[in-house]
Amino acid sequence: MSERRLAEQIKRIVNLTDHIDVENSIESIKKNIEFSGPNVWILFFAIVIASVGLNVNSIPVIIGAMLVSPLMGPITGVGLALGINDSVLLRKSLKNLGIMVLISLIASSAYFLLTPLNLDTPTELLARTNPTIYDVFIALFGGLAGIVEVCRKEKGTVISGVAIATALMPPLCTAGYGIANGNGLYFLGAIYLFFINSVFIALASYIIVRYLQFPYVRFADPAKQKKVRKRISLFTLILIIPSIYSAVIVISENRFNQNAKRFINENKTMERCYIYDYSINHHKKPSQLILSIAGDKLSDKDAARLYSEIEKYGISKEQLVIEQNSAMLNMENTTDKDMVNELFKRTDNEIKSKEETIRKLQKEIDEYRSYQIPYDQISEEIKAQHPEIKSIIIGRGMEKSFAPAQSAQEKTVQEKNSETDGEKIICIVRTSKKMTQETAEKLKDWLSVRLDHKAIRIIQEIETEKK
Repeated sequence: MSERRLAEQIKRIVNLTDHIDVENSIESIKKNIEFSGPNVWILFFAIVIASVGLNVNSIPVIIGAMLVSPLMGPITGVGLALGINDSVLLRKSLKNLGIMVLISLIASSAYFLLTPLNLDTPTELLARTNPTIYDVFIALFGGLAGIVEVCRKEKGTVISGVAIATALMPPLCTAGYGIANGNGLYFLGAIYLFFINSVFIALASYIIVRYLQFPYVRFADPAKQKKVRKRISLFTLILIIPSIYSAVIVISENRFNQNAKRFINENKTMERCYIYDYSINHHKKPSQLILSIAGDKLSDKDAARLYSEIEKYGISKEQLVIEQNSAMLNMENTTDKDMVNELFKRTDNEIKSKEETIRKLQKEIDEYRSYQIPYDQISEEIKAQHPEIKSIIIGRGMEKSFAPAQSAQEKTVQEKNSETDGEKIICIVRTSKKMTQETAEKLKDWLSVRLDHKAIRIIQEIETEKK
């Protein structure tokens, strides 16, 4: 019983039907499809705003343009038309969307032809030329949120967020930039991104329209209705198949990019050369990873290792292209060549200097380790040889004579004593009775050999009995 109640409660929470106004939703979507008068000017102004934002790499300006843009209307209309089998609405939506895209491309191309600004690294433009799987998810779930917002009785502010998230304006402006600068890669990449966003927003609208069971458009002539349904079904299929193919391609390219980055990060340096740059070409099938190698010529051993390693990342040997010393070969300016050569030379010198420092530090560590006394082992060995010894203290010390000479005879004695100055190993032995001279000398000789040190001093302490 509790499970049934829980299921009913969940069903009540996620239920959409009670919050949807079907008739007003259809009217609202049809109204937003209209493209004439103010909408034409609003779209033109929004395109110019977005183009400026992309030109100066200003994210707030781009967001503002997306909020102003009326592009979402016809795309949602396509999804509705497919969902209710309305061929008239479908033609109207596609026609208005086509006009909007054309105006957007003309306006953005004109702007980028006239603007005096020319950025060296137009990051916001570049971001719209390489779709990823995340763009697919954003378009699909953004479209779902958008159509649900359009259909519900009480309107909120979701549409604004959807307009920002799905990003329809920036790809069109980037395509205009590609046209203005004759850059086919920018144009194709941006149009591809716009196509993905549009298709998945329309697909999301279609899914919600059918889930909410919007009524189909009915015709007086049943034969005509059947014909229209066939056409709509065919168009829906045409819409879905490329979208699935696009998603698969995007996922595949994204996986290739991630694997390529992992491969480069883990194989950046070799014996006498290193990967200083790379590029990925998805226009060739299969995709290619192009490595730029700087330094000495890549050895056959390193090349074979790279070809072998890359297959561990799901990339075949045929997809790897190696360009050796391209940093210098592509330079026509002698000054640039000299500068790069000097940079390599300086890098080699720095590496050699660091290697020398490491060797010195390693030598010091080895000397320090050899300087240490193995206290535990020495103690166990002495205990085995001299059971009469109760405890032992071993340490290094420095003997230095500094008593002032009072006479010529004392001066001679002091000079004689100074000859014994230096580092000594001091061994304080505690016994119950005094060791014989012979035993003490044997212990001294043994320590001298064991610790490889000639200056050994034995100091005896006799343990007194407690009363």
